[in-house]
Amino acid sequence: MNDIFEKLYDMTAFNSFVTEPQFLIMYVIGFILLYLGIKKQYEPLLLVPIAFGVLLANFPGGGMGVVQADENGMIMVNGMLQNIWEMPLHDIAHELGIMNFIYYALIKTGFLPPIIFMGVGALTDFGPMLRNLRLSFFGAAAQIGIFSVLLVAILIGFPPRDAGSLSIIGGADGPTAIFTTIKLAPHLLGPVAIAAYSYMALVPVIVPLVVRLLCSKKELSINMKAEEKKFPSSVEIKNLRVLKIIFPIVVTVIVAIFVPTSVPLIGMLMFGNLVKEIGSNTFRLFDAASNGIMNAATIFLGLSVGATMTAEAFLDWMTIGIIIGGFIAFAFSIAGGIFFVKLFNIFCKKKINPLIGATGLSAVPMASRVANEIALKYDSKNHVLQYCMASNISGVIGSAVAAGVLISFLS
Repeated sequence: MNDIFEKLYDMTAFNSFVTEPQFLIMYVIGFILLYLGIKKQYEPLLLVPIAFGVLLANFPGGGMGVVQADENGMIMVNGMLQNIWEMPLHDIAHELGIMNFIYYALIKTGFLPPIIFMGVGALTDFGPMLRNLRLSFFGAAAQIGIFSVLLVAILIGFPPRDAGSLSIIGGADGPTAIFTTIKLAPHLLGPVAIAAYSYMALVPVIVPLVVRLLCSKKELSINMKAEEKKFPSSVEIKNLRVLKIIFPIVVTVIVAIFVPTSVPLIGMLMFGNLVKEIGSNTFRLFDAASNGIMNAATIFLGLSVGATMTAEAFLDWMTIGIIIGGFIAFAFSIAGGIFFVKLFNIFCKKKINPLIGATGLSAVPMASRVANEIALKYDSKNHVLQYCMASNISGVIGSAVAAGVLISFLS
């Protein structure tokens, strides 16, 4: 009878909780992410699958955690070193579990991030940016957070490729961060992805915090519509629909010439947008890209990224440095956009609300909605959403281009 009870006890995970209590820390992290996604509704489509992936990966004996291969692709399988890229996919699924199958087939190959970018493009309207092209400059300016943190990370001792993966968190774009990390430092994919998506979800907290520190009440009360009336634009777009069709084609060609390594992200982003703007003739492509394909890709990405967050991989000083550095990069990106607006206002009569610079992130449209709510607190008639979207949307393009630059220089 004692043997039966002993076997029953060994079958459970209770013994592992006693001998390896670090699992409990990972459960807390998973529950916090679930709370943010479910209760606080911070990016639930992303945080809920990531958080559940964290839980799945850290149940002892469950076999759902992703096992990271080293730089040469070597991985321990049943006590023997094997090259993961020489293993058939069915062997990966059988020997390492279904989550490793998803990770190595869809994530490590770099397949899913561009697919998600295609869906993002299909859901994006470039109209606000095209109507306010001068404001798109602040989306590019916000990328200063990426490159400033890159330099600081290298100076304090991070390897350049690790520093690149850390700094891209400042772009506030999960798929871009994942794609860049796969290319530069795949061993950091778990913490980088968690940091990127967590800070994206915390945009309603981080943006107001930085704005309060850097902006005065007078600056936040600048009414963009009033400024437009005082200083009307001399440029009028006569056929916006044609421009919106031409735009993704032109951007893809220009980026492909100057930053070819950005093409997987920018190209898929612009393709998704193109099939949206063409209209009824490509509606089925638009519908697939923005619904079924996008949703399936998000599920697989979230679960497998969460599954990389095993206790062994996550609980170390490098991970803590990434979490802290990612927050700094994120905050610097917001601050960079704000400072460029302040600089612009010194030399120009037509003033711009600093909130537009604060939204030069890829977190579309959450950053714009948050900025609009802040503006309305200071002036109930000051709706800046459309102006913020111009900067916000350009930030998506800017972060993808920045990722291409990092990959080119650091690979």
